[in-house]
Amino acid sequence: QVQLVESGGGLVQAGGSLRLSCSASGNIFRVNDMGWYRQAPGKEREFLATITRGFSTNYANSVKGRFTISRDNAKKVVYLQMNSLNAEDTAVYYCNARIILTTTNDMDCWGKGTLVTVSS
Repeated sequence: QVQLVESGGGLVQAGGSLRLSCSASGNIFRVNDMGWYRQAPGKEREFLATITRGFSTNYANSVKGRFTISRDNAKKVVYLQMNSLNAEDTAVYYCNARIILTTTNDMDCWGKGTLVTVSS
């Protein structure tokens, strides 16, 4: 069974930093695009950043310059380095990945999320 598991969330003071990790596991042939999203209380899920297998990145304007996405293809892990955090960054953070199962079968996979709380 393929799964994504996030880690690294927690409580941090405003102005601080956190690094989230997301690991893909299971019977995986290859992991293509990986990304991070978040959902704050009472709000819709919001795109944050994506990274291709070739390390091309794309960011939402709200986090550009503060957050950095990176990945380790061999370990099937994607990271999100978050700096200069503020209260508006409080949310559940979700990992997403396009998982290639076989040459003819792929799936869009989501993790269960990790909570980030920024205290002001």
